[in-house]
Order: sequence, then C-alpha cells, then structure tokens
Amino acid sequence: MTTHRPVTLITGASGGIGSALARALAPTHDLILGGRGGAALERLCAELGAQPLPLDLTRPETFEGALAGLGRVTNLVHNAGVVDLGAVAGQGHVVWTHTLAVNTVAPAELTRVLLPQVRAEQGVVVFVNSGAGLRANAGWGSYAASKFALRALADALREEEAPHGVRVTSVYPGRTATPMQEKVRTQEGAPYTPEAFIQPETVAATIAFALNAPRDATLPDLSVRPGPQAARPHEAGA
Repeated sequence: MTTHRPVTLITGASGGIGSALARALAPTHDLILGGRGGAALERLCAELGAQPLPLDLTRPETFEGALAGLGRVTNLVHNAGVVDLGAVAGQGHVVWTHTLAVNTVAPAELTRVLLPQVRAEQGVVVFVNSGAGLRANAGWGSYAASKFALRALADALREEEAPHGVRVTSVYPGRTATPMQEKVRTQEGAPYTPEAFIQPETVAATIAFALNAPRDATLPDLSVRPGPQAARPHEAGA
C-alpha cells in the first residue's frame, strides 16, 4: 500500500456534490477531476491544483484511450449521473439507453479500466447512488433502474475485490441541494428550495469519511437523509 498522498479520481467533479468533495479532499489528496470539460471544470482544477480529466460518459469505449498513462489512482468516486423523470409508458428506449449508459455502464467500465491501479494502492471505490437506488417510485423508473443496477455492481465488486484489499462503498444521498436537484424539481413542477434539502458539503463529508476510514473498517452502505430541521418534500430520490 502506498505511503504517498492518495490520488482520488472523481467523476462529475464540477457538479454540486463533486465540487464539494473535491474541496473537502484537496488538503490531503491529490485530485483527478473528471467531467465533460468546459470552464467550470477548468476553474475548479485551477483553484485546487487538480488534474482535469475530460470524459464522455456516453462513450465508454473511449475510456482506455483517455486513461492511458494516467499513473497512480488510489480511490475512484463515481459521482456523475443523469436523471430524466417520466412514466414507463412515456419514456422511449433513447432515455433508457442514455440513463443506463451514464449511470451504470460508464461506472462499470471506468472501474474495470482503473482496477489495476486501485488494487496496487489497496484503495476505495465509492459509488454515489441515490434514495432511488433503494426504492422506485412512480415516474422514476429509468433512473431508479440505473441506480438499482449500480447497487448490484457495487455489491458484486465488493466481494470480488476484497481479496485484493480494495474496499467498496455505496452512498445513498436523499435529495441534495444541487443543480441536478433543481432540474428534478422543475420536472416535477415544484419549487426548488435549497434549504429543504441536504447540503452537498454534508454528502461530501460522508464520502470523505468512507475514503479516509481506517483499514480495519469496511463501510458497505451509507445512507444520508435530511435532518429533522429540514422542511422536506416527498422524497423520491436524486
């Protein structure tokens, strides 16, 4: 196991939870921040002294080329995701294919490609799941299916990689005050009130705890729910 600073790769790094996690880890981790590219990712990398990693999560066949020569990777945090609400009767295969590609297939392929580095460091793989990965409500079929599948991926990986010293954690946040949640509330035709939701820094602190936990502990599943002070809307996921 390495004695250097851990190198942590975060997907969806410029989003609400991703950027909060990057800032939380920056003092003690070297960071590789994955995203679609653009000004937001560039600014975050410049702020934190992180390495940018442009990735198109809809094209997992490009990952091996994009990751060639990357070097050390201790931890891998799968944080990127997409959501499009709609009834099963109203969502065609294009929505399902896109949602499953980004939320499930991309994490599986990215994990496969990076496992040699993570094994060498006896690192941690974190899957940022959702409350929708534990319960599927009406209108959430495609997203929940992708998150149920992500849970299965994490559970299988945990058993497979235990002999290699790799720990695997699934984190299930409730509704979190992020741009993604704002989009969800718009799709639901409801107001977006950030104070009613978990703050992204709280979810980031939970993920950081899983990454930094002493090696005599394994944290398979962590659920994060709004505290009693929050005036919660109906909690379906995201």
